[in-house]
Amino acid sequence: MTDSEGNQTSVATGVADGHAPATGIPAAKLSPRNRRKRIADRVLAEGQVTIEELVQELGVSQMTVHRDLDTLEHQGWLRKVRGGATAAPNALFESNARWRGNEQVAAKEAICAAALAIAEPGQAVIIDDSSTALPLARTLASRGAYTVITNSLQVINELAEEPDIRVIALGGEYHAAFNAFLGMSTADIARSFRADVAFLSTSAVDNGHCYHQAQENVLVKRALMAAARRRVLLVDHSKFGRQALYELAPLADFDLVISDELLPQEEQDALQSLGVRYELAAEGAHHRS
Repeated sequence: MTDSEGNQTSVATGVADGHAPATGIPAAKLSPRNRRKRIADRVLAEGQVTIEELVQELGVSQMTVHRDLDTLEHQGWLRKVRGGATAAPNALFESNARWRGNEQVAAKEAICAAALAIAEPGQAVIIDDSSTALPLARTLASRGAYTVITNSLQVINELAEEPDIRVIALGGEYHAAFNAFLGMSTADIARSFRADVAFLSTSAVDNGHCYHQAQENVLVKRALMAAARRRVLLVDHSKFGRQALYELAPLADFDLVISDELLPQEEQDALQSLGVRYELAAEGAHHRS
């Protein structure tokens, strides 16, 4: 299926009204694969769902629902919690690419508009698999010719038919939850390049450091940072003060941090005290400190 940001995912849209599957097949007669698609669609659309609600809607046993949720959690579509499942992230679990793509959309677009001024035509540019950096990829082709190095399948698909964009895809193991290629082999490939600038994001910023819930994602992001002459962190205000398990890098390792105008003043003060260069982006404008 294609989500609101254009992600190609393996979860098909199946519940326009929250009750009837798009196929018209009674819920109890859905195949296991289509039943799991329906569960994933509901969790991603509503944020959370209870096991009892799924039992009633699907007409199957609690044991069947538990098995379906176990499978979907293993694939990265949701996180099981007591009595149900959720799509929301926490310190140990990063939300699915589809869920992230619907969060802080205006802030991400403003941040990428500011980042676009940094990317000069003719440069080799790294764009990671974050939903924050996706608007940058979508607008890059209007600026001129670039070489884009990325591990994001969505960025690859966005730019594949742009005549002025040379796309270098970093392969490796595909992770559906991130719609990206991640892991050691991807990181090894990334280290073989040297780009002008890397645009990356992260799940959490706390006490002057960036963090992420997925170790395989951290491995690739660090390799992408090492492969670029300049490193720019694109991170909206909601990521500050969050926690995640694995440290990515200190903020000071980035040449520039771009956030949005809703970044709290205490976070701005903290950036200044650390000597971190940053910009705050608003729709149509941004300012630097």
